Amino acid sequence: MTVRTDEVADGVFRLSTLVPEVAAPAGFTFNQYLVRAEQPLLFHTGPRHMFAAIAEAVGRLTPVEGLRWISFGHVESDECGSMNQWLAAAPLAQVAHGATACMVSLNDLADRPPRVLADGEVIDLGGKRVRWIDTPHVPHAWESGLVFEETAGTLFTGDLFTQAGDGPALTRESIVEAAASTEEMFKASALTPQTAPTIRRLADLQPRTLAVMHGSCFAGDGAGELSGLADYYERAFRTAAA
Repeated sequence: MTVRTDEVADGVFRLSTLVPEVAAPAGFTFNQYLVRAEQPLLFHTGPRHMFAAIAEAVGRLTPVEGLRWISFGHVESDECGSMNQWLAAAPLAQVAHGATACMVSLNDLADRPPRVLADGEVIDLGGKRVRWIDTPHVPHAWESGLVFEETAGTLFTGDLFTQAGDGPALTRESIVEAAASTEEMFKASALTPQTAPTIRRLADLQPRTLAVMHGSCFAGDGAGELSGLADYYERAFRTAAA
């Protein structure tokens, strides 16, 4: 299993593993992100069976035992399956997530008590600042939320903008169409009246980089990309409602 490492924004590293048998023949990437700072943060842990390879890749960037924060979009194996392996490897690390996830899952699942984050709460990592944003049911799961790294303007989008295939780590070409095509394939998102408005609120952040969990990251007009994705989901909701 090969983990490719790319710096997609200042101090933000994408750790990507291609799994060819998912969404074959194009394959499917599983991405984690390390925010390198005085208190390093890992966003997405990867599933349990990928832990050793991902930990080795992280260790080339910063000592694994020095990891301080672990976060992810929602409770799902590719997002947090190896959470407790990371907690064991990094004695000072703490899971940080929104109140809903902690209440319904993480207070029980995590081997150490998680840090409960309020919507909009900021953690100062030392050189980097990450803001927690509640996004219930976007793209799916009641407990969903995302993180925005304020200094580099990087929005960690979780499953939003999911793309099949193994494209470049970072692109300036729009990823909206590829994300819409993949959504049509998987039907993974929850279509509700709040889906598009929630994504439009993310556009208000004016991110310069979109750090995507599955597929290529985007650099450039992140607000434009988010608005385009919101337009797609708004049309999809209207079609489904009709």
